[in-house]
Amino acid sequence: MKKVLLASACLFALAAPASAADLAARPYTKAPVAVASVYNWTGFYLGIVGGGAWENGSGDPKMKGGFVGGTAGYNWQTGNVVFGVEADGSWADVSASVTGATVVPGFGVVTATASSKTDAMGTMRGRIGYAVNQVLFYGTGGYAWIDNKISLSALGLTASDSKWHSGWTVGAGVEAFFAPQWSVKGEYLYRSLGGETYFSGALPTGTLNFHTLQVGVNYHFGGPVVAKY
Repeated sequence: MKKVLLASACLFALAAPASAADLAARPYTKAPVAVASVYNWTGFYLGIVGGGAWENGSGDPKMKGGFVGGTAGYNWQTGNVVFGVEADGSWADVSASVTGATVVPGFGVVTATASSKTDAMGTMRGRIGYAVNQVLFYGTGGYAWIDNKISLSALGLTASDSKWHSGWTVGAGVEAFFAPQWSVKGEYLYRSLGGETYFSGALPTGTLNFHTLQVGVNYHFGGPVVAKY
């Protein structure tokens, strides 16, 4: 038995190095590098926009109300600076009315109502901003317009006249991506529209000035996300 045990020990000692030599070396796998998403604002986009408007002036009543519509634009990015052009158009219900006594020849003193309503508005603007990855801070300015109607009512009769007012706008906003091709924005615009003459020259108006706050959601075509290792 002692000889058997010695022989077995010798065989085990000789086999162990050979078995160790036959084992394959453990492969080394490099840990994957994390991917950082870098947003590039260059490209075309479409969206919806809506908000509120109120007239800036000293008299009362002041026009106020809401609007909703669509927007389209294009951005160019160089470094962190983003240049863009944007146009928007909205259906609006921004209005004011006043009722009082007035003298109508042949009828004496009657109750009359005068109202002014902006039922459409829009802009065509340039934008310049600074992008911090998926967030863009920008200023904007350009052309503004409204379609406005004045109505006069008395003695059960109503007369109306509509005019297109043109002017300028300036403002600022912030826009941020919340998904690879979707962004949301908040924007303030000051709009100044030139006066017009209604009812064949019988009723001239002064400049119409509006403050507007609006929010929008845009879809960016082409995929603005660039993967960077």
